[in-house]
Formats: sequence, C-alpha cells, structure tokens
Amino acid sequence: MNTLTDLPTETNSPNRMTIVEVSNLNKVYRSGFWLNRKIASLKNFSLNVYEGETFGMLGPNGAGKTTLLKILLGITRPTSGKAFLLGKPIGDRKVKQRIGYLPENAYYYNFLTGWEILEFTAGLFQIPKSIQKKRINELLDLVGLDKNSACKKQLRQYSKGMVQRIGMAQALINDPDVVFLDEPMSGLDPIGRFQVRNIILLLKKQGKTIFFNSHILADVEKICDRIAILARGELLCVGSLDSILGTTNSYQVVVQTEYGDKLKDWLDKLSYENDYWSGELQGNICDFINTVDKINGKIISINLTRGNLEDFFIRQLKERGIEFSR
Repeated sequence: MNTLTDLPTETNSPNRMTIVEVSNLNKVYRSGFWLNRKIASLKNFSLNVYEGETFGMLGPNGAGKTTLLKILLGITRPTSGKAFLLGKPIGDRKVKQRIGYLPENAYYYNFLTGWEILEFTAGLFQIPKSIQKKRINELLDLVGLDKNSACKKQLRQYSKGMVQRIGMAQALINDPDVVFLDEPMSGLDPIGRFQVRNIILLLKKQGKTIFFNSHILADVEKICDRIAILARGELLCVGSLDSILGTTNSYQVVVQTEYGDKLKDWLDKLSYENDYWSGELQGNICDFINTVDKINGKIISINLTRGNLEDFFIRQLKERGIEFSR
C-alpha cells in the first residue's frame, strides 16, 4: 500500500523557491443548532509546493480541497497550524497582488459583458487604463474567446465554457506568479476541457506556479508535475506521477492478425483470445508497427503497462474504507 510515508522522498532543490508552505494545518467547522457539533475539514495537513510546479490536489467531494484553497487565499482562517505563500504569512496584502484565482462556481454580474468584467477586475488590481486594453486583448486571445462576443454579449448569454474562459482571463489579469484553480474543467465538454488544459500548459511554459483542485484524473495525469490525494481532511499521499505510478517504458499490445506465430519474437507472454493476440512488447515500437503492417495485421491498442492515476486513486480510497461513487 502506497502511503505518504512510503512513497519516494522528493527533495527540494536549493534553487527552487517554496511557493506554498503548509505545516500542521487544521480547520474545524461548527454546525448544528447550538453549534455544538464539530466537523474537521483539514487534519494536521502539511505540504510544500515549489516554484514553477503544476501541482494537482485530488480528492472526492467533501475532502477539504476547497477549504485548503480558501485558507491559502486568506478567505477563511485555519483553526490551528501555519501556512505561508510566497514566503509570507497567508493573508499578506502584497502577496495577494501576485496571485490569481478561479473559483469552481464563480459568480459574476451577469448584466456585464466579458470585457467589462475584465476591466472591473483590472481596476481592483489598479492596473493603469493605458495597459488594460492591451492586457485584455492578450488574455482574450489566450483563452480563445471572440472579442466581438466579449464586448457585446452580456454574461447571461454566455455558455458554461465561455464563462469559464472569462473566469480564467480574470484570474490572469494581473499577470500573477501563482495561479489557484478550483475544478477548472468542471462542467466543460471535451473541447472545453482540451482548451483549458492547453491554457494551463502554456502558463506552465511561462514558468507560472499552478495549484489546482480537480477530480478529472485524466487531465491531471497529462498536466501535473506532482499530485496529492486528500480524503476526509487527511493527506493520503504526495509525489510525482513517476514516483506514484512507476517509470516503466513497457507496452501492452493487442493485435488482430491471421499470423500470430510472426509475433512470437516481439511479444512476451503472448496469448490469443476472441480473435486477438496480446502480449508485452519486446523491442522497438516502430519496428514492431512495421512488422504488423507487413503481415497485414491491425494494431488494436498499445498502452503503457504502468497503472493509471484513476486506478491508483480509487485503490487509495478503498484501502482506507472510504466510500465513493463512480
């Protein structure tokens, strides 16, 4: 069982600044008519995120992911523990000028246009008028939102994907060093998810530090340098995808062909079932594809043999008796 303590330890390079530093953080909410019921949203939570990282926080609904973000952003206070952002205690006003934030369910004045929302946000950051127009145009290009729609359409006329794009643009209006995204792909269709994913990858190339919550594990696996899993307020594990899933370069192959004997030199543990040959590839993948083509075969699938993030995530929850729905 992979736990926080038995995953490979990743050391912090002396050249990498610690952007997010959390130590023994606890958050307890009171509920009930007499406020006599305590609910622990975070329990002894500790974590470091480093400069230039794209860090994914995973967890089922109610795990404490949004609570953690709100504490880091100074929106709510922890019950106990310490947290620092860009080397300063959370809530520092100067630090807030250097961060961007996209909430999961952001509320915007729906009688405003997208352009007006961005102008309003730029004003909050005291960005000079002379710079605002150029910056807004750049951001509309970045998020793939038509300028005509941004200038003329009120937000009440926007689709979910268009609202998400405006939300991403407002999170970047101040050219932040750190970007916090809460479920940025939530509710988007495959095209919208693809576009948001590409925006995050572009920000990564620019050297931004990106911290985001998500439950769409396929996207996380394509984007993140490191991930952590949070459940019932507790940190279950943290590490790079290689440290968690392994670094194998072996491929499992499924082929349809009448000449399965020609595959014996290529596939280890060769087996035949339901008209398909399968096995673990031994040798160069390009040469193998040429061989299959020569025998008029058809490659059905080629997949890395290491496990995927979804299976690992579900296994972590099951091993701790945590109920979940799929």
